[in-house]
Amino acid sequence: MKMLLKNITVLPMAEPGKIIEKGYVLINGNLIEAVGSGDPPAGEYEKVIDGTNYLVMPGLINTHTHAAMTMLRSYADDLPLMEWLQTKIWPMEDRLTGDDIYWGTMLAIIEMIKSGTTTFTDMYFHMDRVAQAVEETGIRAVLSRGMIGVGPENQLAIEQSRQLIEQWQGAANGRITFMLGPHAPYTCPPDYLKQVADLARETGAGINIHVAETLDEINTINRDYGVSSVVYLEKAGIFEFPVTAAHCVHLSDEDIAILKKYGVGVAHNPESNMKLASGIAPVPRMLEEGVPVGLGTDGASSNNDLDMLQETRTCALLHKVNNMDPTVLPAEQALTMATALGAKALHLGDQIGCLRPGYKADMILINLNQPHMIPRYDLIANLVYAGKASDVDTVIIDGRIVMENRQLTTIDEKQVLEKCKEIAARLVHNKD
Repeated sequence: MKMLLKNITVLPMAEPGKIIEKGYVLINGNLIEAVGSGDPPAGEYEKVIDGTNYLVMPGLINTHTHAAMTMLRSYADDLPLMEWLQTKIWPMEDRLTGDDIYWGTMLAIIEMIKSGTTTFTDMYFHMDRVAQAVEETGIRAVLSRGMIGVGPENQLAIEQSRQLIEQWQGAANGRITFMLGPHAPYTCPPDYLKQVADLARETGAGINIHVAETLDEINTINRDYGVSSVVYLEKAGIFEFPVTAAHCVHLSDEDIAILKKYGVGVAHNPESNMKLASGIAPVPRMLEEGVPVGLGTDGASSNNDLDMLQETRTCALLHKVNNMDPTVLPAEQALTMATALGAKALHLGDQIGCLRPGYKADMILINLNQPHMIPRYDLIANLVYAGKASDVDTVIIDGRIVMENRQLTTIDEKQVLEKCKEIAARLVHNKD
C-alpha cells in the first residue's frame, strides 16, 4: 500500500531536537519512502491521513517482556524476586498450556498496540504459539524460548530453540526475529552456556538473557565462580554474539567496559526493578560510555502493565532522584531510549526506531489536541512527562494500519478479553 500522512507534526527521532511542525511521511509498502516538510510529493495514494493536530513518531520498542505473563497480572505482588518466582510464579506457570500462552500473548499485544508499542522482545515458553500471535496481529517481535540449564528440559530447550529458529526466523514478512534465550547466569552453568554459544554459532541467532538483576545473583555467581555475572558471561563466550542483556542493575565499571567492548544492548526495566526492589541500574553511566540502553516493561506480573510511555516517564524521574540531579536523563534522552536506542539494543538499529527513508514503516500517531498536551512549549517534554497511552490514536506496523482511531483492525478485542477471563478462572480454580 502507498500511504501518505500529511499536515502532521513529525518527530523522526533520527537526530537530536529535530521536529517538523507541518510535515509529511510517505509510506510505500512496508518501508518509509520519504519524510519532509511542507507540501508532500504529488502522486496516487491508496490511503491519505490528514494529521492536523497529530504527531507522528517511531513506534515504541519494548526491549524486554514476558508477554503471556498478562495471565499472571496481580496474581503475586509485593514479594522479593526469588520468593515471588519460586513460591508463586513458577508453580503457576507449570499450569499454563500452549493455548493459555497464545491468548495471554494476544492480550499483551492488544495492550501494547493500544499504548503505542510496535516492537516487543519476549522470552517465554510455547514460543510457537507466541510467534503465531505475532504473525496474526501484525506486530513486530524479537522472540526467544527460555532456556534453563539446571532444569529437566535443558536439552529439550536447545532442540526446540533450533527448530523455532528454522521455522520462524524472518517469518511474517520479516517481522519475527528469533534469538536464543538462556534465562540467566545463575540458571545456566558454564557447560550449558557453551551449548548455547555453539547453537548461536550454528544458527546465526543472537542471545537474549537476564543479567545482574539482583544482589542475590551477583553474590551467587561470585561465590561459585569468583567473578561478576558480566565477566562470567564473557568467559563463557556469550558476548561473541549479538546480545540483549535485560536489567543490568548491579554493574561495576569493569562490567560496563565489557558491555561497551562487545556492543551488548541493555534492556532497562525501571518499574519492574522498583516493584521487586531489585535496585536501580546505572543507566546514566552506561549511556555516557556509549552502551545502547533501551527500555522494557518486563512481564505484566512484575510491573503490572505494558505501557511504554509510562515506563519512559518513570525512567526519567527515577534517575533524576537517584542522582539528586534534575538534569540527568532529560526527556529527549528518555524518549530516545524508548525508540532509536531500543532498536540498537535489539541490534535492529538499521531497520526500526527512526522515521527515515528505507526504514520499516513502524510509527504511531498521537492526538495532540488533549488538555494535558496544551500548551506545547516543549513537545518532547509533553510526551514524556504528560503523555498517556490513550493519546495513541493510530498505529502503523510494517506499513499496515493495525489500529486506527483507537480501533484495532487485526484483533477481535472482545474475544481475547473473554478468553483470558476464562483462563484466569481456570488457573485460580486449579490452584494447588
